[in-house]
Amino acid sequence: MSSTYLSLHYHLVFSTKHREAIIAPEWQTDLHHYLAAIVRSLGGYPECVGGIADHVHLLVGLRATHCLADVVRDLKKSSSMWVHKKIGLSTFAWQEGYAAFTISVSARATVRSYIVNQAEHHQAKSCRDELVEMLVKAGVAYDPKYLD
Repeated sequence: MSSTYLSLHYHLVFSTKHREAIIAPEWQTDLHHYLAAIVRSLGGYPECVGGIADHVHLLVGLRATHCLADVVRDLKKSSSMWVHKKIGLSTFAWQEGYAAFTISVSARATVRSYIVNQAEHHQAKSCRDELVEMLVKAGVAYDPKYLD
């Protein structure tokens, strides 16, 4: 094949440090827009960004040259600095880990809807329970002590 063709879509999830419900409604949308801008600045495509007070979800398209760990590191670092500077919340931080799932083209609309409806979804399910469900569904082995 003389060319390269890719469809690399990821559902990323990461939480605030200690799952603290610190992302206030007043600046939550701005944070989501900023996360999307970071993805664009890295050469990726932000398809959807959402979340609630203690975590975020991103559906992103990346290139083959992207290293997923580097993308997440840059998202967390830049957005933390943005919160410190723009919001004035110097104690804001993300947890060290994250979850990432590859998404097929046929599942993108479902994941997008899932991300958009996070507030409704979390009226019945905690962030931790949501993550466990996602890990089990994806067949990812995990140690419960690292989920909090």
